[in-house]
Amino acid sequence: MNYRLRDAVLMLFGASLIGWIPVKLGLAEISGWLVGIPIAVAVVVGINGIAVLTELPILGKIVRVVLSYAAMLALAAILFGPMIWMLLISLHPPKAPIPPLNQTLPVTTVSVKDPAGNPVMVEGPGHKLVEKTKIVPDLHWENYDTVLNSPTLPVRRFFLNTVFVTFTVVIFQLLITSLCAYGLARMRFKGRDLAFGLFLGSLMFAGTVTQIPVYLMLRSFGWLDTYLALIVPGVSSAFSVFLLRQFFLQIPFELDEAARIDGANDWTIYSRVILPLSKAALATAGAFTFFGVWTDFFGPLIYTNSTDMRTLELGLSVFKGSYGNANWALQMTAAMIVMAPLLIVFMLVQRFFTKGIMLGSIK
Repeated sequence: MNYRLRDAVLMLFGASLIGWIPVKLGLAEISGWLVGIPIAVAVVVGINGIAVLTELPILGKIVRVVLSYAAMLALAAILFGPMIWMLLISLHPPKAPIPPLNQTLPVTTVSVKDPAGNPVMVEGPGHKLVEKTKIVPDLHWENYDTVLNSPTLPVRRFFLNTVFVTFTVVIFQLLITSLCAYGLARMRFKGRDLAFGLFLGSLMFAGTVTQIPVYLMLRSFGWLDTYLALIVPGVSSAFSVFLLRQFFLQIPFELDEAARIDGANDWTIYSRVILPLSKAALATAGAFTFFGVWTDFFGPLIYTNSTDMRTLELGLSVFKGSYGNANWALQMTAAMIVMAPLLIVFMLVQRFFTKGIMLGSIK
């Protein structure tokens, strides 16, 4: 037998014994240390055994693949678990309390009927005939219709406001920041580095620092409680400028020179050469902007007054007070309505998003 395989098997077997014997003897009833310390030692020995297995040519590859998938499944369960729990709670009957974890799936008991629609009878206690029953899921999808057609709050209007504001900000921000990044990355002019340094310096200021000046400016323009107040402050982003500039710098300058030889101007180079090669960077910047605008709470809270101008994130807090703090099913339903578009957008741009995060790491 291969010595490494023998050592690995002995380590894993020994780890199992070290962890199992104290539990089997019931030493935890005397002191937790009598079980905790052996289990910790068993974990260390087991990890060493797995490490030895990974050094084997064939078995090591299998172990590494199994461990990788196990780690990914565990991470996916941790990340998606709360969202799945929230989805199941949203399907419970309105005003139902939050159930224990083993009762998260809403179920009900129904009678089993034959093809003719008559109840199926079975023998019960005391040799009496009783109706045969079965447990089936009891999913209240009407909760979503209740929230979207709420008689007290215009949730549909909140949703349309959020969609309109978010997509408008994303489109105009990508246009403006990409033009700015093109100038800072591909054009030579006096003060270019200073301008870029100012953009980087603005990243040091938190958004809350500028909200009062922005509010005063919007009030002087007469834009409060309008779509302009929700859109204009978000059409510029120093982070998007930085991200796009760094990506534009990685595109060979020889492409610009070849395009200029063919008679292309800066706009043609920007629109026909740079942008088609920057889909990953644009998708990343657009995704960050989408998430930020969709979940923005303080902006709509400060810049709007009327109910018709509210967005989903702000309307969610109003919805909570409207239906009471104990109506968990409808609250989770409203939260799912807010979160679902974020998940859909992330799934659509995931390929570009994960690639864009690594921008600048590889030349």
